Amino acid sequence: MSPLDLILDPLQYDFMLRALATTVVAAIVCALLSCWLVLVGWSLMGDAVSHSVLPGVVLAYVVGAPFALGALVFGLLSVALIGVVRGTSRVKEDAAIGIVFTTLFALGLVLISVTPSNTDLNHIIFGNILGVSAAELIQVAVLAAVALAVLLVKRRDLTLFAFDPTHAFAIGLSPRLLGAMLLGVLALTSVVALQVVGVVLVVAMLIIPGATAHLLTDRFGRMLVIAPALAVASSVVGIYLSYWLDASPGGLVVVVQGVVFALVYLFAPRHGVLRRSARRRAAARAR
Repeated sequence: MSPLDLILDPLQYDFMLRALATTVVAAIVCALLSCWLVLVGWSLMGDAVSHSVLPGVVLAYVVGAPFALGALVFGLLSVALIGVVRGTSRVKEDAAIGIVFTTLFALGLVLISVTPSNTDLNHIIFGNILGVSAAELIQVAVLAAVALAVLLVKRRDLTLFAFDPTHAFAIGLSPRLLGAMLLGVLALTSVVALQVVGVVLVVAMLIIPGATAHLLTDRFGRMLVIAPALAVASSVVGIYLSYWLDASPGGLVVVVQGVVFALVYLFAPRHGVLRRSARRRAAARAR
């Protein structure tokens, strides 16, 4: 089989075209958001929100509502609960996050176990990108467009909030409002990525692209280009590998992103481990 056949053969199937389109859309919006999450230090918050949507998805199934609606409601609810626990008690933020997201995730597992269903609800946890329908693709595209619009329109304010919230406050911006906006986009983006990799792996798509881009450049504007480019390339490779290896597509998307991060971590021109080690050895010889 020629290399061209390897590329074109999967594209003859509608489910593969929908899977690729959905994954690319989710990869772009997750990668852009991940740039801010990495800078603000909200990796754990991304983990919390992505896991907390599980009971919302199950309840949406029970009442016959769109999965995205239930996930969005519980994503926003988790953010609100974390803020309440942190703001009204001596419990610190990391503990509040751990309490809320583990409780809601466990509630979701309980609901799955007791909900009579002709559908295997475990795909919510592990993703079912090859089963995405045309309607779900449109739903993902709309949610992603809303999240992208917020990030692009407010990118300057959000960037200032990420780097220096004190200065943002001094010039009349509200760090609390900007933080709430970022968390709202996080909840929305988690719903988008849920269709691709499921609840368990959403956090990887929300963190790995930004962390990888952060090792490749010191300029935030370039991060916003590098992160989506790497995420899209990794996602396409992961989907193709899943087709040819008959393996989990969501899992392979994340594995490819992890491999790319490992390569950048080792070989990045400026911040790679091997490059820094070579500079230290050169400096030691110079002395």
